[in-house]
Amino acid sequence: MSIKFLRLLFSIIFILVIIVILEGSSPAYPERIISLAPSITKTLYLLGVGDRVIANTIHCNYPPPAIKKEKIGNVIDINVEKIYSLNPDLVIATPLTDLKAKKRLTDLGINVVTIPSPKNYLELCDQFLRIGKLVGREERAKEIISNSKKEIKKIMGKIRDKEKPKVLVQVGSRPLWVGIKDSFINDFVNFAGGQLVGPKNFGIFSKEEVLKQNPDVIIIASMGGSALEEKRDWERYKVINAVKNHRIYIFESDELTSPTPVSFVEVLIKICRILHPDK
Repeated sequence: MSIKFLRLLFSIIFILVIIVILEGSSPAYPERIISLAPSITKTLYLLGVGDRVIANTIHCNYPPPAIKKEKIGNVIDINVEKIYSLNPDLVIATPLTDLKAKKRLTDLGINVVTIPSPKNYLELCDQFLRIGKLVGREERAKEIISNSKKEIKKIMGKIRDKEKPKVLVQVGSRPLWVGIKDSFINDFVNFAGGQLVGPKNFGIFSKEEVLKQNPDVIIIASMGGSALEEKRDWERYKVINAVKNHRIYIFESDELTSPTPVSFVEVLIKICRILHPDK
């Protein structure tokens, strides 16, 4: 076998090895990301890709670095022209984002991915993992989810044998809007050892129904500056157990409505302490 032939053979083998390596290497992940919801922004930072976020909404105020990002509108109405001018390689939207705006972005050749709104904790974890895969942080997402589930298991173990107080979670007013049983707000209350007061799949509730259900605890999501006003309004109903026992609490809206697997545990601990102060 000639030296010339061997050189040719080694060259071919070398080229084939390079091709295999390149084909098996990690795909290119987006470097210029626009988030169209606070929950998505928090997720991206938690996954360690906050530096890739080039813009988000006016409601994206956590973590603090997110505030300084370019703003492209709110959760529903977005500025398509501004987004296009920023040349993103990925826009992550929610079902709340205007459908026509999303279609216009797609027609302009922009990669738009819509992440469904989670209805419970397990769906929250599924969506978190999906975003992790999109941005090349799948293993990090799996680690965060695993730690979250372990913490929840420990929390639930501590209050397993405790009585289950009835809990009303108010997320809106005029009309009264409450957390429903087909939502992760129900998981917050259930995992913390309580029973959610409210309808199964539609949030409007009446004060008369609240009086009938007589919750032991009322949690109010802050609604601008009206949360204290809502608290004072409930305090007029002296027959409600939550009022009689001074068990009305105010939470930040974001805590209850746009959690990540990590913040879910943090809020769960707070609710658990409210429902079972002796634990």
